[in-house]
Amino acid sequence: MSSFEITGGRRLKGEIVPQGAKNEALQVLCAVLLTSEKVRISDVPDIRDVNRLIDLLKLLGVNVRQDITATTESGRTFEFQADQVNLEVLDSPEYREQAGTLRGSIMLVGPLLSRFGHAVVPQPGGDKIGRRRLDTHFIGMERLGAEVQYKRGAYLVDAKRLKGCYMLLDEASVTGTANLVMTAVLAHGTTTIMNAACEPYVYQLCQMLNSMGARISGVGSNLLTIRGVRELHGCEHRLLPDMIEVGSFIGMAAMTQSDLTIRNAQVQHLGLIPQVFRRLGIEVWQKGDDLYIPAQEHYEIERFMDGSIMTIADAPWPGFTPDLISIALVVATQAKGSVLIHQKMFESRLFFVDKLIDMGAQIILCDPHRATVIGLDREHKLRGVRMTSPDIRAGVALLIAALSAEGKSRIDNIEQIDRGYQHIDERLRRLGADIRRV
Repeated sequence: MSSFEITGGRRLKGEIVPQGAKNEALQVLCAVLLTSEKVRISDVPDIRDVNRLIDLLKLLGVNVRQDITATTESGRTFEFQADQVNLEVLDSPEYREQAGTLRGSIMLVGPLLSRFGHAVVPQPGGDKIGRRRLDTHFIGMERLGAEVQYKRGAYLVDAKRLKGCYMLLDEASVTGTANLVMTAVLAHGTTTIMNAACEPYVYQLCQMLNSMGARISGVGSNLLTIRGVRELHGCEHRLLPDMIEVGSFIGMAAMTQSDLTIRNAQVQHLGLIPQVFRRLGIEVWQKGDDLYIPAQEHYEIERFMDGSIMTIADAPWPGFTPDLISIALVVATQAKGSVLIHQKMFESRLFFVDKLIDMGAQIILCDPHRATVIGLDREHKLRGVRMTSPDIRAGVALLIAALSAEGKSRIDNIEQIDRGYQHIDERLRRLGADIRRV
């Protein structure tokens, strides 16, 4: 197990480029299974979850080639060709072990079912942040004509013929929508998905599929219409910048009183993220496609127009993404004022606040979904402690806290952070951070 040792209190300065979007990568990499032709994907981040999914594709027989000459600060470029997929691998212990450690493996089901009529996936892993049910995926597949069984800890999905239908999703699940779109693109007839997720990740997936020959309309809305086609072809696709990294860097700049430019943030795809951090008092300036966060001695949390305490809550897109709730919470600890953080979607995501309390933060955990943060306005700085990263986003929130704290901190179980943030220690050192991997 690796750890980060961080000596806090140093101001950072410079430019940073966000990696390619992790959550988009997990979707579009699975989509390469929908065609036997070559698919080229750029800005693929070098992170544990994505690399594990690439290994899974290789195990299934997908030919994977990295173009070393096309590597950028945002990520790598790969060519995939799924012309020799071996379905027998789905029953192997190696596949079940590898797929079971990765939440993104669930999105292999849609492409495999759509093209080959058969898919198997074990109960997927991922962050332990609360209940994350899969009913939306499989109920939708059953509506399209699939038969779903759950045996010995794995889902077995089969279909002789998939047929388009109308479905109203019981939740606007991002991965559920992506899986069902990939299932429907090769189905016979027309599929209509109401209450579809419309996050930029789904938008990007649909754009990629359309460039492969799919016929998807309503892209970017919560009503998708998919007219099935006989086959899909190869394409080239570039990932968006990771909006969770962008939000994390905004919070990091504010907490460390740093002067930071986030290059190529593609602001049009960030939704409410800059606005929410502005409500916390952080100056976020847009310069073309870049974001500039100037060094601030103090930042003050806004109040609502009637004078009541500000509430920051997560919501389906275009609301504030739940993946940045942890970052917003830690940023508020050094602001002037108070805020109620309401994490609606996952009941275990706020349990990392005990580590922040150990560091000196003033936080009241009201219940599993709500925490009240009383900002210290830097009058009492956080102090360095030893802590453990419970999941990707909480791990980075703790990292941001450690960068701003007095003294030395140690964060254990940083493999969780490596699952979602590309070479984060190297990139932060280039900005002036005192961080090392041990």
